[in-house]
Amino acid sequence: MSRFALIKAVLGPIMRLMFRPRVEGAEHIPGDGPVILAGNHLTFIDSMILPLVCDRQVFFIGKDEYVTGKGFKGRLMAWFFTGVGMIPVDRDGGRGGVAALMTGRRVLEEGNVFGIYPEGTRSPDGRLYRGRTGIARLTLMTGAPVVPFAMIGTDKLQPGGAGVPRPGRVTVRFGEAMEFSRYEGMDRDRYVLRAVTDSVMAEVMRLSGQEYVDMYASKAKEAA
Repeated sequence: MSRFALIKAVLGPIMRLMFRPRVEGAEHIPGDGPVILAGNHLTFIDSMILPLVCDRQVFFIGKDEYVTGKGFKGRLMAWFFTGVGMIPVDRDGGRGGVAALMTGRRVLEEGNVFGIYPEGTRSPDGRLYRGRTGIARLTLMTGAPVVPFAMIGTDKLQPGGAGVPRPGRVTVRFGEAMEFSRYEGMDRDRYVLRAVTDSVMAEVMRLSGQEYVDMYASKAKEAA
């Protein structure tokens, strides 16, 4: 049994009991081949719930600090996140964005599922912020379809993204797969990248029901 299967077998029932996730549209995720899952990001537990509600293992980029903690808690977090598919990347360095992009490309070219939050960081106030164009570059470089998704209610269980989450009901809603083969070979065109990204974010907004803000979440956090 793989570590991913073990984690789902052991922690899956606990997570379902604690968060009672309602999953809608999971049939839109292809049973094989590369696919990008792109969604909103409300709080820390999003990255715990998403891998456990998907039949296929979801690989995603995470802060390297999640796997470098000390003591029992640090080792437990590292075991969990690397087990469910997190790939640690130092995103604070000058080439952090390039490393994340190339990691995603490798995951997809190996025929796997890659999860991404196009906002780039957690929403500071529950609204949906402008997506970064890395999602567009990934789908255009690899030809992988994009399945948009929405996390609903996780911010109510873990306000501010810190502390122990409280029990409650969350919904994970997946939309129909989106493909952008008409833009093949145009992954360097910034207008195309923006158009593709905005179309994905529009679908995430429809699924989540969030208010949209046409600015980057990181800029909103800096201005707060």
